[in-house]
Amino acid sequence: MDSEKKIKWYMLAFMCFSTLWGFGNVANGYMYFNGTQVIFSWIWMFLLYFVPYALMVGELGSAFKDLGGGVTSWVQETTGSKLAYYAGWTYWACHVTYIASKGSGGLKALSWMIFQNAETYDTFPTRYVQLATLAVFLFFCWVASRGLNPLKKLATLAGSSMFVMSILYIILMFAAPAINPGGGYVHLDFSLHKLIPTFDLTYFTNLSILVFAVGGIEKISPYVNKMEGDASKEFPKSMIFAAVMVMVCAIFGTIAMGMMFDPKVVFASADSQTAYIANGSYWAFEKLGQYYGIGNALMMIYAACNAIGQFSTLVVSIDAPLRMLLDDKNARQYVPKQLLKQNKYGAYINGIWMVVILSGAIILVQIAMPGAAGVLAQLNKLNSVCMPFRYLWVFFAYIMLRRKSEKFPRSYRFVKSQGAAAFFGWFCFILTLVCCIMGMYSPDAKTMALNVITPVVLVALGVILPMIRKRQDQEAA
Repeated sequence: MDSEKKIKWYMLAFMCFSTLWGFGNVANGYMYFNGTQVIFSWIWMFLLYFVPYALMVGELGSAFKDLGGGVTSWVQETTGSKLAYYAGWTYWACHVTYIASKGSGGLKALSWMIFQNAETYDTFPTRYVQLATLAVFLFFCWVASRGLNPLKKLATLAGSSMFVMSILYIILMFAAPAINPGGGYVHLDFSLHKLIPTFDLTYFTNLSILVFAVGGIEKISPYVNKMEGDASKEFPKSMIFAAVMVMVCAIFGTIAMGMMFDPKVVFASADSQTAYIANGSYWAFEKLGQYYGIGNALMMIYAACNAIGQFSTLVVSIDAPLRMLLDDKNARQYVPKQLLKQNKYGAYINGIWMVVILSGAIILVQIAMPGAAGVLAQLNKLNSVCMPFRYLWVFFAYIMLRRKSEKFPRSYRFVKSQGAAAFFGWFCFILTLVCCIMGMYSPDAKTMALNVITPVVLVALGVILPMIRKRQDQEAA
């Protein structure tokens, strides 16, 4: 490969940063962890979880540089096809809850664009909001069934725009007091007892929010072998630099939000916290516009970027994970033949129907929620419970790679010591699993039921499908 085609370490760091980070992570951290107290949690989460996670992914990418299947390929090579199927299934199944949340998020963003307030959307009857969400979801399922994916480039553009908006927010917020000294900012107390969180049940059951925020770094694994220079030195430097950038943004973003929102108001009641979880990011840009005397311009730009991002991600998430599962020759042998049926457009039509049934059921269940803001908060927590389950396969693949270390030559290793490698692999695996399980808890019985039943149903379905395929193969023999 020519030197100009190689990736410099700082370029990969910025790629990682822009892929991983967004303003929603800052807002969620602030709204779930008592304001600026989340800074402590961000620091230890980046140092103890994100950095080892990223460096393990680098070693996996280096070992399997010629494989394009990501986590599924890693599990296939280190164990076998059956577990590779479960890894692929988990990746797809996690998107069932993610898909269910995108329609609600998109409609919320459109509401802010049109009505420019939180009250209008939040006072709509939940029944009508969810029926509208279902209609949007079904429309994009139809788009996917036609083999169309017109929003893929928009998804990339929206993601980049949201990244730019999150950086812009921090810069503008820190400059605001100098430009508008009478803006009415909240006084920040940086005394130690105000920054150290209370380690109670609420704290530990919300940690899945932070795990969800920093996960998904396996997307950059293909680039470890395309780095300029010695990958064993350049890749760790790149990932540590990315972690520092993300940590700085998390800390300064949190401080910026602390200048706007008084935690006593945010956490005054459960309803208040729910409202801030659903609307906090929009209120942040609304206030920022007021500080600069430009009205709701910044909020509307943010809402437009978010709406495009939510809807484009919806259609991509319906199509891409399903294709990754059903196109894989190893996974196909465990999937019932009906799900492998493709229509004239090349779309897995019965697979899309399975998405319709599962994600549609989650959307309809939300009708039982008392308000539209409550729906968004519930789906946010459900995603934090389900989505990190796919990270477990990354750590499992890494543990198995190190057990069979001599079989897979690679130019980069996270650590030389087998003991240290096993420790970090198991530490990240157990931390992820514990956070997902504890994240299921909620004082609201309906929310907790959804958090528990959804992953159980998805896991059970993943176990049942190979049984059906086995019976089909026996009958055909």
